[in-house]
This record gives sequence, structure tokens and C-alpha cells, in this order.
Amino acid sequence: MADTKFSKVDFSKYFQPPSLKDARRRRREAVQIINDFSIPEDMNTIGKGKNYLIETYGCQMNEHDTEVMAGILEEIGYTETKEATDADVILLNTCAIRENAENKVFGHIGHLKTLKLERPGLILGVCGCMAQEEVVINKILAKHPQVDLIFGTHNIHRLPQLLKEALFGKEMVVEVWSKEGDIVENLPQARRGHFQAWVNIMYGCDKFCTYCIVPYTRGKERSRHPEEIIQEVRELARKGYKEITLLGQNVNAYGKDLPDMENYGLGNLMDEMRKIGIPRVRFTTSHPKDFDDHLIEVLGKGGNLCEHIHLPVQSGSSDVLKIMGRGYTRERYLDLFHKIKDTVPNASFTTDIIVGFPNETDEQFEETMSLVRECQFDGAFTFIYSPRAGTPAARMKDNIPMEVKKERLQRLNTLIDELSAKSNAKYQDQVVEVLVEGESRKNSEVLSGHTRTNKVVNFRGPKSLIGQLVKVKVTDAKTWSLDGEWQKEAEAANL
Repeated sequence: MADTKFSKVDFSKYFQPPSLKDARRRRREAVQIINDFSIPEDMNTIGKGKNYLIETYGCQMNEHDTEVMAGILEEIGYTETKEATDADVILLNTCAIRENAENKVFGHIGHLKTLKLERPGLILGVCGCMAQEEVVINKILAKHPQVDLIFGTHNIHRLPQLLKEALFGKEMVVEVWSKEGDIVENLPQARRGHFQAWVNIMYGCDKFCTYCIVPYTRGKERSRHPEEIIQEVRELARKGYKEITLLGQNVNAYGKDLPDMENYGLGNLMDEMRKIGIPRVRFTTSHPKDFDDHLIEVLGKGGNLCEHIHLPVQSGSSDVLKIMGRGYTRERYLDLFHKIKDTVPNASFTTDIIVGFPNETDEQFEETMSLVRECQFDGAFTFIYSPRAGTPAARMKDNIPMEVKKERLQRLNTLIDELSAKSNAKYQDQVVEVLVEGESRKNSEVLSGHTRTNKVVNFRGPKSLIGQLVKVKVTDAKTWSLDGEWQKEAEAANL
């Protein structure tokens, strides 16, 4: 494969280095709503008899982006395959938030080189958040000429046009807009499930935490109009969906940018969700700074609003939070936590925590440990800090030895394990409602699902229960999951 494939790419057309100063001005720019998505006539059947594979890394937003890309590919004739050797198009939908995720993607690109040499007609594409990073594209251009197509998070609706260029052109196709993003409605979606669904309510983030690349890869905060969201959710209800999750990089900021709807926020939208006939409604991911009293009041009404709150804290030290640019203090977070807990007493809480942030002292880490003990979290996603190129924190001196970071992470995880086991023990011998999601990964004879509070429950039962809400009595409360018995008789009595 000749290196001349990408020699004519004018990289400057597609990228601007991340600039915090420039990005903060973007709030003034108007968001365009695009409703006229269509497939070019000459691409309508280009995929007939061909297969596609999309491999997804990262968050729920990426999962939903994959559903959209799959919907577009199926519109032009492609059929999904699970095997790379059977695929005519392979797209890697990437995540940029952690260094480990990035390393996995580059490792996989390297492995696919052999397949590309064996099948030169295979289209290999890289998309998602990594594709918005200049350093990543430079690396692909320099070391991975087997890649045919690169596009970013704002270009998904142009997949048919980009695929056409990749199929019939001789150069690597690169289209990664540095614009701050529009909202494209009416995109096709190939939803991965028939009873659970993601629903985007907003895109982007304006918080600019010093360690985070997301505001640069996903663009400015921009909310979909509530009528579009409500219509989509009502359609899902008509189709029999049992659970939806409202998505946003900073979901609590929903509505703040809607020019014609003053004071309309996530609380108002969740109140609308309560009126729609879907048994379960969730939302993620929250930012404590924007979690307001109205939303708490609405969550307290219950109904189909699930009693699980993911509330990332990142650190229990006000000094570290300030350096992180989180916009709240330890005290503000704890006040919010207890306010939600008082209003929704049965709620479970999970969080995100970073250890080893630059200059984090032993005393500041102990503040995180004491906050975790006070909140008694049901679970946590814990990470060792890794710098992301282009963020303000990447310019800070990473002055904490790795052995110290690992020791802190181990201590934190030990505490989280203890609290998770303590939380789950409360469910012993209780009957819980479970949405059955499929077979257990460890045993195909066992079914698995989640409670309203997001606890994993495993039990034996017929495969016909998949997609149904069932009653299960907990017989064994473990650290990270619950084992139980299906209450067939109890359900029959309620019919």
C-alpha cells in the first residue's frame, strides 16, 4: 500500500489545535438544526450483498452513535456481521477519554493491517472522539496507511458521502470538522435492543474540566428541542420498549441553550417522561454543578423515573476540585448528595473518581476516602489520572509516582468493594423487579438483568423472559451482583 495514499491530505483544513480561549467564545454561536438528511441516489444500494462491522469503545454516547452509523449503513444495503473476516466495511468508533482506550484502538488498527493486505477492497475507518484529536490523526497518517477513512463526531450524517469517496478515491479520506456542532434530526438508527434504548437529548459540553478532552471532541452544549425528544420516546413506547436512557455529556445542562424556552430544563423534560407509558426512564451523565432543585423535586415524584443517580465527584478535596475546574466544592457536592438522598430515600448512587491528579497530596486523597465513606456509594468507576494532549492539565507536571497512584487506587477500590457488598446485603431475601436483558456472560443457562436501582441480578428461567419485567427473590447478595429465584407464582397471581 503506497504512502502516496495520504500524501496530498491538507491536514490544516480539518483541524484546529484545542484552544480553551476560543472554545469559551463558542456559546455565542447559533446552533443549526438540520432536518433534511438523505441518502445520495447513487449510494442507495451500494452495500447490497456486503457486510459491515462497527466496533465501539467508550461511553453510551458512542454506543448510540454506533446505532446511527449502523442505521445509515443498512439504509444503503449493508448487513451487519460479527466477524471482521466477513466485513467489507469496518469502522472503529473510538473513545478519547482515557489513554488505555486509545492504546487499545491503535493495537487493533495494527492487527487489522494483515486483513487489509489480504483483502485490499476492505474499507477500514476510524471515527468517534479519537478522530477529533490532532495528535491521533498525525499518528494514523504517519504509521497506519491501511486506514481508508477518518471522520469525527460532527460528521456522522455524512457517512454515505465519505464512504463513496473511500470506495472510489485513491487517497485517505479525512473529514473532521473543527466546528462546534449542529443538531441533525431524522437520522436512521439500527437500535441494538428491542426493549432498551438510548435517546440523545443534548450534545457537547461547556464545562472544560482541566483534564477532559470531551469539550473539544464533542463541541459546545446544544440541546434538542423537547418536542423532538418526546416524539421519539412516545414512538419507542408504542413499539413496546421497557426502558430508555436520556443521554448527554452533561445531561443536567439540558435546555440552557434553548433560545425560545426560558427556564426549561431537565426537570421539565423528566416530568414529561413521567407521562409516557414506558416503565423505566434513566438519564446520564450528570454534572453536580448543574443538578438543580427542580430536577430533584421531579425525581422525588417517582413513577417510571428510576431510583439510580450517577453523580461523578472526581475528588473529595475542594483544592483538587478547583484545579480540575469542576466548579463545585466538597461541601457543595455533599449538600447536593444529601438533598437527593432525602428526596429519593431508596436511590442508589454511583460515581466517578480520579486518583493521582497532579499535585494531589496524601491528605487530599484521604479527603476523597472520607467523602466515599460518608456517601456510602453503591459503586464507582475509578481511574488513575492520565494526561490527554491538548487539555490544560496535560501542561501540569505529573509529579506523583505511579506506585503511589496504584497504591491509592487499590485502597480506594477496596473501600468501594466493601461499600458495594454492604449495599447489596440489604437486598438479601427481598423480592425485586428485574428487567431481563439476556443470558449471563459467565453462564448461558442463567439470565441476567438490572433492578430499578441498577443492581445486577442473575437467576435461572426460560429464555422467553428476555425483555420482560419479572419478580426475583434475592437468595445470595454478592459484592457486585445479586443471585435470585424467579417468582413465577407471584407473577401469575398478579395476572
